[in-house]
Amino acid sequence: MTPSRTLRLLNELLSADPRGKRRFSLAVLLAAMASGASVALMGVAAWLISRAAEMPPVLFLQAAAVGVRFFGISRGVFRYVERLVGHDVALRMQSALRIRVYDTLSATTLIGRRRGDLLTRVVADVAAVQDLVVRVIIPTLAASLVVVGTTVMLARFNLASSLVLLVTAILAGVLLPLFAQRASRNADLAAAPTRGALADGVRELSRTATDLVAYGAEDAVLDDVLVADGQLRRQEARAAWVRGMATAGQIVAAGVAVVAALAIGGPTVAAGDLAPRLLAVIVLTPLALHEVFGAFTSAAQTWTRSRAALTRITDVLDADPIGAGDVTESEDPAPGLEMRDVSVGWPGSGVVQQDLTFHVDPGERVALVGASGVGKTTVAATAMGLIPPLAGSLRRANRVGYLAQDAHIFTTSVAENVRIGNKDATDQQVALALMGAGLELPADRLIGEAGATLSGGERRRLALARVLADNRELLILDEPTEHLDTATARALMEDVWRAAEGRAALVITHDPELIAACDRVVRLA
Repeated sequence: MTPSRTLRLLNELLSADPRGKRRFSLAVLLAAMASGASVALMGVAAWLISRAAEMPPVLFLQAAAVGVRFFGISRGVFRYVERLVGHDVALRMQSALRIRVYDTLSATTLIGRRRGDLLTRVVADVAAVQDLVVRVIIPTLAASLVVVGTTVMLARFNLASSLVLLVTAILAGVLLPLFAQRASRNADLAAAPTRGALADGVRELSRTATDLVAYGAEDAVLDDVLVADGQLRRQEARAAWVRGMATAGQIVAAGVAVVAALAIGGPTVAAGDLAPRLLAVIVLTPLALHEVFGAFTSAAQTWTRSRAALTRITDVLDADPIGAGDVTESEDPAPGLEMRDVSVGWPGSGVVQQDLTFHVDPGERVALVGASGVGKTTVAATAMGLIPPLAGSLRRANRVGYLAQDAHIFTTSVAENVRIGNKDATDQQVALALMGAGLELPADRLIGEAGATLSGGERRRLALARVLADNRELLILDEPTEHLDTATARALMEDVWRAAEGRAALVITHDPELIAACDRVVRLA
């Protein structure tokens, strides 16, 4: 993503809030006032100490003493309020971007997506907006105001030292951060994709750990995760090394500013052109000013990483939608499912199956069988309307229920999990759905993450209860007995067939016993 595209996106997000630009301007002003108060505190304190050394009447020092207290207190107050306002702006922008991402994802199907990488984009990459606003843009704009103000103020006392200060400020606040950004650019750009790959690997490992251990295949998957982890650590180490070198350069620049001010100011004082008490001001003020640039190296790297993260987000926003995000209503509904010379496949990926002709009438059970990877789930997605058929005609009922092979169980109550199938389901409808699925669980019982507190059969029955929570005319069952023992599978299917009575049912399966229980079989080549 180009810098102009990044700034355009940020402006769009800022404009999404009617008061966003005013809040943003206030945050910049508060940040400048906080940094300016720190610089002023150093300058006034230096003057106060120098003037006190001359032992004047105490009344001559009171105004400066009040200034020290004011700037000492106000810098904390300004910084606190700036953090509140700045984070409020950033979080509003982050919320606006996340809503845009959700709206985009809701219009497409997630079947076949790399879930770990997608989760990283939705969570971590969207949060890059907050880093850009709070750690890059606001501090940079505020520091620019402070540098100009400090240089102008010191120029009133000694022009030469103020110019040296301006040069060292440009070195520490602009050139060294740019050097760090260029030197670690490749590592920073690669960090976000590497983090997504690591998330994919960890997700796969956590979901399949039991099977991997059972078949002795855990080492290969662990090695893949460790490779991604090693790449990320090397990228982070490279960025940290560059950041350290640039920070060292900033410290040297601050030292140069102090020594130069002393070298210029000393002879000026000796010549009588500068008041002795002001020498401490022009020597010590650069220390406070250079503290403002302390986080600029990290901010420059954050700019690169955030742009890379936002590029991944815009890839999601700009991508052509794949099918639909939900079951769509058929323009020519049928009581069950009817396909005539249908070709199926994912948009842009070619045909997976072609010339499919079959029907599923109400009360019928039709098995859809074929080797793994032949396109059974693609046929199901087409039947539901998640992706359009590439050729042929398709008619189906409008009210479709889908029992997914890997239906996700949410960390909430049993009732709320059932309401995934019908958000408006009453308590009575939830109870009837649980009864129809043969699941004897209290509706208010809380379920652990991914259904960890349920058995395999209970998870499948809970997914079935979602389907039964609404009146469905067509049921599509994707491997309903997968990973279940024979007794559990038979008991489950007895409840499924009872619930499916009078409805059209398309069953995707490899189970011979389940195939035998169906009225007809459609085999995919």
